Amino acid sequence: MRRTRIEVDVIGQTPNRLKTRKPRPFDLGGSARWLEAHMRAAIRRGPLTRREQGLADRLMKLKREAGSHSPSAPTILKTIPELRMRVDACFLSNPYATELFLDHLYREVIRPGRLRRVLEFYPSQNRVIAGKLADALGLPVERLFIGNGAIEIIQAILHRFTGDKILVNLPTFSPYHEFVRPDTQVVYNLLRKEDEFHFDVGEYLRTVHREKPDTVVLINPNNPDGGYIPHAKLTAMLEELRDVPNVLVDESFIHFACEGEGFAYRTLTRDMERFPNLMVVKSMSKDFGVAGIRAGYAVMAPERVKALLGNGYLWNSSGLAEYFFDLYSRPGFLADYERKRIHYVRHSRRFFKALSHLPGVHAYPTHANFALLELRRDDMTAEDLVCRLLVRRGIYTRACDDKKGLEPGRFVRVASRTRSENRYILRGLKEVLR
Repeated sequence: MRRTRIEVDVIGQTPNRLKTRKPRPFDLGGSARWLEAHMRAAIRRGPLTRREQGLADRLMKLKREAGSHSPSAPTILKTIPELRMRVDACFLSNPYATELFLDHLYREVIRPGRLRRVLEFYPSQNRVIAGKLADALGLPVERLFIGNGAIEIIQAILHRFTGDKILVNLPTFSPYHEFVRPDTQVVYNLLRKEDEFHFDVGEYLRTVHREKPDTVVLINPNNPDGGYIPHAKLTAMLEELRDVPNVLVDESFIHFACEGEGFAYRTLTRDMERFPNLMVVKSMSKDFGVAGIRAGYAVMAPERVKALLGNGYLWNSSGLAEYFFDLYSRPGFLADYERKRIHYVRHSRRFFKALSHLPGVHAYPTHANFALLELRRDDMTAEDLVCRLLVRRGIYTRACDDKKGLEPGRFVRVASRTRSENRYILRGLKEVLR
């Protein structure tokens, strides 16, 4: 059988429109058959060779320089060009949705020669883009704040509305405790691994009453463990938090958290009238797979939106981000996306079930598009696993040594990718863990 080598310039499935070419190091979109054809029959076991250790040392240097976050795939491949990365299972996104966006971008912008217009001219102002999004979300435009990714919104809220004390779960997404003002005290609610990182509502409310924070933060589903608070339980808890001035809920992974037997999800954006102190933050990077264009939004009280816009954020979206929001406002695009979302959630569930059967690790229950694995063996650390997967198999995962609330050396986070890539990840993990 003739084998065709395929190169893609983006993370995800290979578009049919792309020509067959010789792959470069950043070819992260091949099929399982292609990946396995370029995979050595058996992974080398035992310690890393001198060359492999040199690559691993450079990788760890990049990780230290990145602080509490991971260096991106392009950063790694530019800095360590000898490295052959096949699958990025570190960063969290729906690759099928990326393809959907790229197909529209090619047909409507690139092929007709409209890319220059998108790049050369100023995009619309924040309020105009919010108006495009309002109808699709079924929300008043006055409640919407558009951000250059969710991270800009998080910083804006923490610096503008948070006062003397903030309550944050551990483990969780670190910017919520890293990016507060210097005069803000951070207090923590610990999620225990002995309880599978289960969120205890009663214990949480007792902590709120004892500490009296002016801001509480909940990520639902939580990152890095994927823990989920069901909608009914969460709204009941919000009733108990009415005296807290700022309740910040991050729903960046909500499209993967299906309640019941089907694939429907529940968002708090429909409950804003009930809870004036509620702010909901939403990244578009995870579910729509467009981290590179930096798109996000928040839903909050109109006076809060006015306060933020009164301090800037006028042209904080790019032309590509505005084009994405234009797409998002189309019912046809959302219908296509919904099919991609369900397809991705369905096979991600199978992937997580397979991860739970790996030897020597424990996979924690997840309602997101990633799984947290705990190494339960003494002959390998999380860093060892990540380095061996990347150096020997080209699979990029995330060691969680820098995550507060997790035991260093024990935890690795693995993202779900395409069905083909997930098969490749599973085979690589089985071989490394043998």
